[in-house]
Formats: sequence, C-alpha cells, structure tokens
Amino acid sequence: MRLSSRPRAALAVLACALAAAATAVAAPPAPRVSGSTLIDAATGAPFVPHGVNWPSFEYACLYGYGYSNERSRTSVGPDDADAASIARWDATTVRIPLNQDCWLGDDGLPRSDRSTHRTPQGYRRAVRAWVERLHRHGLAVILDLHWSGPDGVRADGQRAMADDRSVAFWASVAGRFRGDPAVMFDVFNEPYSRWDGDVLAFDLTWGCWSRGGCRAPAANDARALTLRTYAVAGMQAIVDAIRGAGARQPILLAGRNYANDLGGWLVSRPLDDQLVASVHSYPGQGCDTAACWDAEVAPVAAQVPVVATEIGQDGCRGGHVARFMDWADRHRVGYLAWEWVLPDTRFSCRGGTAYSLIADTRGTPRQPVGTTLRRHLGRLAVGASTEGVAAP
Repeated sequence: MRLSSRPRAALAVLACALAAAATAVAAPPAPRVSGSTLIDAATGAPFVPHGVNWPSFEYACLYGYGYSNERSRTSVGPDDADAASIARWDATTVRIPLNQDCWLGDDGLPRSDRSTHRTPQGYRRAVRAWVERLHRHGLAVILDLHWSGPDGVRADGQRAMADDRSVAFWASVAGRFRGDPAVMFDVFNEPYSRWDGDVLAFDLTWGCWSRGGCRAPAANDARALTLRTYAVAGMQAIVDAIRGAGARQPILLAGRNYANDLGGWLVSRPLDDQLVASVHSYPGQGCDTAACWDAEVAPVAAQVPVVATEIGQDGCRGGHVARFMDWADRHRVGYLAWEWVLPDTRFSCRGGTAYSLIADTRGTPRQPVGTTLRRHLGRLAVGASTEGVAAP
C-alpha cells in the first residue's frame, strides 16, 4: 500500500530521532564517594574509573611551544577527534597533568615563543576547553598537579611534596571547577623521599605528608640536590583550600614513594568525607606484585575508594599492566594508563615515550600496553552492558 505524504514525513522524523538517539553520548559520570566506593551521583550506580592519562599541560607551557601538545608531533589533540578516540576505547575517565606556575602565572610561566604570547588566563582557558570537550564525549576528568615549584623556582619537574603556592593553585582550580560534578582533583602527583646516593637526604614522613611543615629539597627529582629547601604544605592544607573554594568533588591523595606506598594513608588522611586514595603501579616499584597489593592496597580499598591514577610498563616488559588490571577488577580499584601520546621513534624501550599507548593519530592501540588496555576495557564494557539482563 502506498503511504500518504503525511505518514511518510512522520516516519522520516522518527527515523532521524532514532538515529540521533543511537549516536547520542551519555553525560559524563558525576563521581561521589559513598563508603568504600565511588558512585555516579546522577544514577546511583557504582563508578570505577578506567581510562588514560593525557599529558602535556604540565610541560608544553614551560618549554614555550604551546599550552599543551597541540602543535607537537608526540601527541594528539586536544581536539574533538582525539576525545572521540579515547571514548572509543571504552574509557570513562581521563587524567590531565597540570603545571602549577603556568596556571598561577608564577616565575615567568607560561613561556611565550616568537609567534604567540601566552598568559595564565590563556592556559586556564585551554585547560577548561579540553575538560569540556572530554565531557562532551562522556568522559569524567581528573585534574592532577604534576609539576610544581616553590616561589622563585620554576615548575620544571616533580618535587617531593606540595608548597605554599600549591595551596593557592588548588584554591584557584577548585574555584573554577566547583560547579563541574564530572571533575575530581588529584592534589599532588607523586610524593617522595629523596636519596643522595645511598644516603637518605629527605625523609617524607606520613606526618609531614599530612600536616606539612618539614623542609624538602627545592631541586626536582631529575636534578642534583642543592642546599635550597622549601616548607612543605601538607595534604590537609590542600584539602582545606579546595573546600574553602566551595568545591565538593572527590579529592584524590597519592601515597608516598612516588604514590606507590599506601601503608600510612588511612591513619594519616585529612578530615574529609570525599577522599580517594591514589596509587601508582609500574614494574620495579616497591609494591609491584599481587602479594603486596593484597597486603597494602586491598586494606585501604576496603575502607575508601582507591584509583591507580597511573599504571604502565615500557615496550620491553610484558605482563605487569594485565596482572594489575585483573587484580584491580577483583577489588573494585580503578586505573588509568600512562600515556596517551604518540611514540617517539628515537626511543625503543629506554626513556622517551616508550610508555605511549597509541601508534598513530587515529588512536590505534600500540603494543604492548595499548593493545592490552584496549582489549581489557572492551571486555569490561561488554560485561557492563549485559549485567543485569535476564536470561531468556
């Protein structure tokens, strides 16, 4: 039977609506701490973050070629196509490392080059734009203070612990993102003690980690020690700054020993009901076996949410990432792999971007970690989509 023009038009509208619904992207999760788990506040469902680290906001603005790797051959994005590529990996979360001085405008940063004048306001807008772009593809975001430096020392690498300008940094960041429920705050990337050869030159105790007040080396961990030090700002001061700015989102606190040691985390944590323990896991770190994870990470995960905000291995080592993800899935521990950048062909397994997850600008997974992560997240997504479906 021939349809009249009116039913045909109605069917066409319905078809367009169904097509739009099929391609619509769900809103990003809105993480909240509920007991020992994260939940999506929008749905009430448990939320375990899985995804990747997208670096360059921590270093590009120091080296003077951009706010991030927008003009670098070693990365992709921050554009819509790259956000879509990450989402296609079935990631739910992206961690963005930041630079303290570039955000605040301290110590001559962000640097300009011959063609572009860069400002802290421009840096903040660039971070905000990337966060919003990731959200449009259904991705939650973790903002991470990665490179810092006390007043008068450029944020040119990783310091042992936060300083007083870190408190100002987080007050500003939290004020800007307090209305964004799909953002969490990772307040200091990798706290550490410092050795000079076989001599312990700086011991970051759990007391100083929590309350601050000790004096840490001003040199970053890639440079030789000098006599210059600075007063450490503890985790409690940073948590207070974030809450004082009106932000109520979850706050991630990394343990000692480059975020690999959670031994004193529970008894040293600040007072707050939205705290998440952050741990990093790489081969060769002190806690890199299932036995250690059972002994040191699982007891923390029994009381508060735990997210491994960095996991990885270089191209010469196999198995660690897969073992950790399998263990983490059994304990509802989240994880984000390092790092979403293109490989630098000058390096194979040593240094450089040997940890890169992707092989090209299309987001093709790179052996071994990229392919392992992509398959694993795909299996989790399939499992989540079939969970709760009644058998026929």
